[in-house]
Amino acid sequence: MPHPLFEKHQATLNGALAAIATRAYWSAYPEMPSPKLYGETAPQDGQAAFQAHLGQPFALGQPGEQGWQGGERSPYGVELGVSYPVCDPQALIGAAEAAMPAWQALGAEGRTGVCLEILARLNAHSFELAHAVMMTTGQGWMMAFQAGAPHAQDRGLEAVAYAWREQSFVPTEAHWEKPQGKNPPLVMKKHYEIVGRGIALVIGCGTFPTWNTYPGLFAALATGNPVILKPHSNAILPAAISVRIIRSVLAENGLSPDLVSLCVTPDRATTQQLATHPAVRSVDFTGSNSFGQWLIQHCRQAQVYAELAGVNNIVIESTDQYKAMLGNLAFTLSLYSGQMCTTSQALLVPAGGIDTDEGHKSFDEVCADLARAVERFLGKPEVAHAVLGAIQSDDTLARIEAANAGTLGRVVLAARALDNPDFPAARVRTPVILAVSAEEEGAYMEERFGPISFVVQVPDGASAVALSERIVRQHGALTVGVYSTREDFIDTMTRASWRAQVALSINLTGAVFVNQSAAYSDYHGTGGNPAANASYADSAFVANRFRVVQRRYHA
Repeated sequence: MPHPLFEKHQATLNGALAAIATRAYWSAYPEMPSPKLYGETAPQDGQAAFQAHLGQPFALGQPGEQGWQGGERSPYGVELGVSYPVCDPQALIGAAEAAMPAWQALGAEGRTGVCLEILARLNAHSFELAHAVMMTTGQGWMMAFQAGAPHAQDRGLEAVAYAWREQSFVPTEAHWEKPQGKNPPLVMKKHYEIVGRGIALVIGCGTFPTWNTYPGLFAALATGNPVILKPHSNAILPAAISVRIIRSVLAENGLSPDLVSLCVTPDRATTQQLATHPAVRSVDFTGSNSFGQWLIQHCRQAQVYAELAGVNNIVIESTDQYKAMLGNLAFTLSLYSGQMCTTSQALLVPAGGIDTDEGHKSFDEVCADLARAVERFLGKPEVAHAVLGAIQSDDTLARIEAANAGTLGRVVLAARALDNPDFPAARVRTPVILAVSAEEEGAYMEERFGPISFVVQVPDGASAVALSERIVRQHGALTVGVYSTREDFIDTMTRASWRAQVALSINLTGAVFVNQSAAYSDYHGTGGNPAANASYADSAFVANRFRVVQRRYHA
């Protein structure tokens, strides 16, 4: 008999499977925060649910509780005051190991059904999650809703679809018969059991606590593994809400809620001890190079899936839609104040300028026109606040101030502080754009997270392609772009992207932007350059999270 939850969500799974096969547009969860789509009272109910968390302890009923921790600071200046249970990591590990056999016994079909039910429940809480994401990360409302809820859920579903597809290739049993000529054949009965590798540790990031967390969480869970979610210290609430919902669905289906737990810890040493524990067999991480490389080097017992820092770049050789190009770049550099792992940092422009539909533009004219495009785009306060959001960390603010001081290059556009009328204490900054020469590698050849970008003067188009490839090979990138009217130049750039193993966007001038990634269609990262050793999502992202154990006997 098929598992009832698998049957209940079969259409959703089939839609996801078809989408990852065709790479066509498809989404299981509506991206617009409309009462018509989510229910007439959903916006009010979600906001009320979020507000009910403020100033309160967030109980989860987990084993090994030792105390409480809070301290999240909202980039919007809102007092959060939520405290979370601090649990003994060994107690979480022991409970996870105890929960694993029943999860394995459920089989791939049952696990997939439960994961699909969890995702449906998360979607029903999208407004609550969106408020939590907005107030902890600084994302604008629309982005917090879309990226924090339905788009994150789509990425989780994508991982479940890949996990189901890979597991469904494995038969549960086989009749094996080998002819022996005149002698009786050799006949064996064989059974195949899918077994999770062990506990999965998923380490969240401060800017995208659901979008960057759900892929690893659901890839591990669907393939038979318990999950311990360790959130970023300033973005705990979205993770806590997610874990509470997951634990509730597990309990409703007769499974131990301790299959998924939240690990809130006050220090990195505890996270390091947890990550290197022998029972932890996979680690998902999004964040800094320093800690990511530490995990890769020290977690020898585990498979580490790491998304690290990179230097995303765009080569601008020529264009036949100059204003549209500038408008597209203005949005790209402004979205969430550049606090995205996919935001372009280095724009490579020939020293002799570029040919456009408005005539030839010198290097300095490109710089000035880009600055004006950003100012024009952010000219209306309501647009600026919706797009920019707020600055998540003190470190990003410090980087903006350093860039504004001109220590990294000639300031083409200085960052400005904006007052948000809805959130007077919000930390809002417009982008800063600097002009540098290609030789000034110390300025632009490392990730400077935030709304900081460089227009890099290169000798010519060929040099731009070579520099772009070298940047990706040495420092990594998740996104690369090119603008050119020449097919041969685009072909050259395409071959460079293959060698460097990075996604390439060509002549984006409409409402698609280089720093946006669509579930089921766009591979987020390739796993082939230093910015990430894995991709959201492909077969490799799920296949190494389980093992097939067989037993056989004479039939």
